[in-house]
Amino acid sequence: MTDSNKMIINLALFGMTQSGKSSAGNILLGSTDFHSSFAPCSVTRECSLGRSCHLHGFMRRGGQEVTLQVRVLDTPGYPHSKLSKARVKQEVKEALEHHFGQEGLHLALLVQRADVPLCGQEASPSVQMIQELLGHAWKNYTAILFTHAEKIEEAGFNEAEYLHEASDTLLTLLNSVQHRYIFQHKKGTSLNEQRIKVLEKIMEFIRENSYQVLTFK
Repeated sequence: MTDSNKMIINLALFGMTQSGKSSAGNILLGSTDFHSSFAPCSVTRECSLGRSCHLHGFMRRGGQEVTLQVRVLDTPGYPHSKLSKARVKQEVKEALEHHFGQEGLHLALLVQRADVPLCGQEASPSVQMIQELLGHAWKNYTAILFTHAEKIEEAGFNEAEYLHEASDTLLTLLNSVQHRYIFQHKKGTSLNEQRIKVLEKIMEFIRENSYQVLTFK
């Protein structure tokens, strides 16, 4: 935050290869800053910071309109088809310190495809990466962003039914992050509508967290 009428929120995207991180980042920014495409291998190899245009009058605080700017850090997926865990972790660690070291991170978004079940007894590699990079406070600064959420409706479910049928692994993860989750739909809504809905939910989480940030020094 720079003054009472302007707010900057800092977000970081984590997730497995082809989970839709870069595409989700572009929706948050309202741009095409991040390269996003289908590929049989990992597309993102290094971290990249994107900045949105100013969203005037996006919200009100203290009776005044507040202009919002979003900064999003896109990160390589893990497991990665070309980079080792150590290399990905070092790349992300350095980027977090460089971009958010002093100003802090408001929220980490764990990007998970809604049409790919999260199974297994242990936390996914992406969750382990977040835990290692954000430390013990990761649960307070993480939300799950479900991409390809239109597939839920196509399968005949609503969101509540989807979560009711979810695996124990996913339910445990949701409990860990205090049920902070967002469904991102691409079908039937404009990109701007998608963006506003997701940003409104993100701001709800940030307010609930009293606008606190996680710093990296």
